[in-house]
Amino acid sequence: MKWIASAAFGMEGMTGRDLKHMGMQNVRVMDVGGAMFEGDFADAFRANLWLRTCDRVMLVMAQFEARTYEELFQGVKAVEWEKLMPEDAAFPIRAKCVKSQLMSPSDVQKIGKRAMVERMKSAYHADWFSETGVTFQIDISIRNDLVTVAVDTSGEPLSKRGYRTWNGEAPLRETLAAALVLQSPWHPWQRLYDPCCGTGTILVEAAFIAMNRAPGLTRKFAMEAWPCVPIEVVNDIRREARLKYEEGSKRPMHIAGSDIDPEAIELARRHLKQAGLAGRIELEVRDMRDVNLSGDPGVFIANPPYGERLDNLRAAHAVAKQLGALQKRHPGWKLCAFSADMGFEREYGRRATRRRRYYNGRIECEYRIFE
Repeated sequence: MKWIASAAFGMEGMTGRDLKHMGMQNVRVMDVGGAMFEGDFADAFRANLWLRTCDRVMLVMAQFEARTYEELFQGVKAVEWEKLMPEDAAFPIRAKCVKSQLMSPSDVQKIGKRAMVERMKSAYHADWFSETGVTFQIDISIRNDLVTVAVDTSGEPLSKRGYRTWNGEAPLRETLAAALVLQSPWHPWQRLYDPCCGTGTILVEAAFIAMNRAPGLTRKFAMEAWPCVPIEVVNDIRREARLKYEEGSKRPMHIAGSDIDPEAIELARRHLKQAGLAGRIELEVRDMRDVNLSGDPGVFIANPPYGERLDNLRAAHAVAKQLGALQKRHPGWKLCAFSADMGFEREYGRRATRRRRYYNGRIECEYRIFE
């Protein structure tokens, strides 16, 4: 079976690399949208469980060109849906259209639904379907007239790890926080400090990496309810992941953070507790200008307030200056900052060694690494 591990802009390569490290077959990084791979249901479940920068894992049912709604109808109807879905399955449809002849998502949804119903009628010799059973979320994506018909195996986006139930101002998505950690020069045996940690997402994702904890360990995925998925295999994979986490949690960890906002620190403590990390990460209320760390050097990773979040570009520039001063006070430390402030380096006082571009929601940002 063919699968798509969907990922946001800038994270496609990381997702593809992780799939290769997991031993997936025929991994191919896509120009836009993630990476493709081949495997069985067990491989798809493993991808859901372990991928840190992936949004969803999708089962590809068909790919074909369509420039008319008739071509779309025939392409969707040709899929052998009865081999995947039982007669009482619910099959809602999401649609997305980019640079194609067919550019109406609502019409694509209607045509796709009608085509699936016609196929199911022939297969099950029925005129009506209750859709009261297990849900199979269908995705029909059309880009440059190429239609990809897929089924979502994840359910909730994979960024929903389950530990963050309270959000502060401008929360950082978990998959993006993991990408910032993975792209940094930090290694799990080193010190990591977030001087404006907010509600603690970067710290939690770093701890998961350090302890070899699968990000999806404590949540469920849509495919677990499918009759065609061998539940014994799924349980074995999850059990294996728990054992790896139990072993990894014995390792020493040097992760800490602070924030000037007491409410943010309180939320961070709640998130750490829900993530099973209470007592493992040091947190304190502290102004960044008062951060003075002794001991071995490490890596600062920060998602500081910037322009759109502060509604005050002058304040964003001041934060960039404070981060520059923070690194000067800590010789040997490396600093990574994620910001939409285009004047960041000028205010920081030097040019970044490396840069990566990502989107935080709809805001284009740069991840700057100062080594």
